[in-house]
Parts: sequence; structure tokens; C-alpha cells
Amino acid sequence: MKIILGPASKQLGEKIAKVLNTHIVPVVAKIFPDGESYVRLEGDVLNEDAVIVQTTGPPQDTNLVQLALMADAAKRNGARKVTAVTPYLAYARQDKIFLHGEAVSIEAIARMLQVAGVDHLLTVNVHQSKVLDRFPFPARTVSAISLLAEHFKHNGFEKAFALAPDKGAMYIAEEARGVLGGGCGYLEKHRDRYTGQVSAETKTLDVKGKIVIIFDDIISTGGTIIAAAKILKELGAEKVFAACAHPLLIGDAEKRILEAGVEEIVGTDSVPSHAGKVSLAPLIGKELAR
Repeated sequence: MKIILGPASKQLGEKIAKVLNTHIVPVVAKIFPDGESYVRLEGDVLNEDAVIVQTTGPPQDTNLVQLALMADAAKRNGARKVTAVTPYLAYARQDKIFLHGEAVSIEAIARMLQVAGVDHLLTVNVHQSKVLDRFPFPARTVSAISLLAEHFKHNGFEKAFALAPDKGAMYIAEEARGVLGGGCGYLEKHRDRYTGQVSAETKTLDVKGKIVIIFDDIISTGGTIIAAAKILKELGAEKVFAACAHPLLIGDAEKRILEAGVEEIVGTDSVPSHAGKVSLAPLIGKELAR
């Protein structure tokens, strides 16, 4: 096995290679003046299981094209198998048709990657795991929630209350509770399909005087976390933290989240971010070694 260091995840790729004690393949990458991507593998992958570590967070389209080009290059240079490790899988939330005329974007992306040469895909906390069943090649997701919960436990927050931002994410809060040993619950969340505006409704939650950690798969614009934090403060929570697998934190999201009363945002290194305080390397390394 050799680890191909995708330009968007070079440091994570190096950490994974260290965990697995395997060789790396550096990649030369650049963007031409007209915006087109260029990649070149600087290592031999002949008859190897090639693992491309390349997140597809912002800029999603550039990172996806680079991933496809690296897969093509690996196959053209004799790789036996190409596995794409995409810690954050772009377009995964565009998995169904809401309005007439829409595409099912994640299915189109999956077909593109297959044609490029990807044989297998590993991602982290994909928004809906069942979407991977529609991929034309084996694809699976693993969860970083326990890693995030362990981070908080190690920092003195054992027995903290784990909160999911909506009922559909309750499994995330339950996974965190398994590590923290405190209570867990969820809020009712509503998102306008046209504007994307998020609102949350109060449920009966016993959080008065407690440390509460809001766990989610993605923090993008921060609307969900802000709405939840305001409710938690109204319910008397002592302190509120936010944790996520994918800290996209678009625009001034981090500033607005902290202003809403959140003490700290803790994410993984699935995307480049100074909030990425928990590395996925041990988790991904373990999965690749299976």
C-alpha cells in the first residue's frame, strides 16, 4: 500500500502513512491561469494498492477534479487498486430531488469517480450513510464522533450532556454519550428549502447548570449551532461547546457561533481548519489496515 498525498489533505495523508508505517507518493499540483487543474504523481504505484487522501471540502469542485485526475494517473501508472479517502465528501447532502428539474448531484459525482479509476471510497460521517449504497463501487463511512467525545473527556468534560441538533442526528448524540457517560437529547430543527434559513424549537431538556456539547456532522454557516446555543442558554446551560466531524465554518460562521455563547468549536482535520483539533489519522489508518 502507498499513500498518495492529495494537495487538499497533505498533512493528514502524511499522518495516515505514519500510522500505517507505509510509503508516501508526493503529488505536484497547480492551477493553470485559466483555472484548470494539473496533477503529477512523484512516485511509483506499479502493482500497488494506491490510497489517495484528498478531502473534497471547499473549493469542492477543484478538489474533486484533482481527486479524479490523481485516480486516473494512478491507474495509468499501473496501480492494482485505487482507494479514495475523502474525509469530507462533497455533494453528499445533494442526495435527492426536492424541486422539479434538479440533479441528484452525489450520484453524478460517484459515477465520475468510477470512470476516473476509483475502485473503493472511504469517508467520514457522511450526512446520510445510505447514500453510499447508490455508489457504483464499494463505499463506506466511519464515524469520528467517539474521537471528538474522547477529546472532551480527556479535557475534563466527562458526564457532559451530548446534544443532537435534530432528531435525525440523535444517533450522533448517543454515540457521544457512550464515551462521555452523561445524558443526551435533541432539538427540533427546521430548514427552509429555498432560503436555507434554520430555526430550532425548544424541547423539554434537563440541561440547567450542565455542560452541554452540541455534536453534529458538519458545521457550515453555523445557523444550526447558533439556534441551538441560544435555546440552551435560555434553558440554563452552564457552558455550551460545539463539536463536529467537518468544521467548514464558511465566512464569519465561527465568529457568530462564539458570539452566540459557544465556548469553543472542536472539529477534526477532515478539512483544513484551525478548529480541526482532533486528527482522523488513527481512525482512517485502522480502517485501511482492515
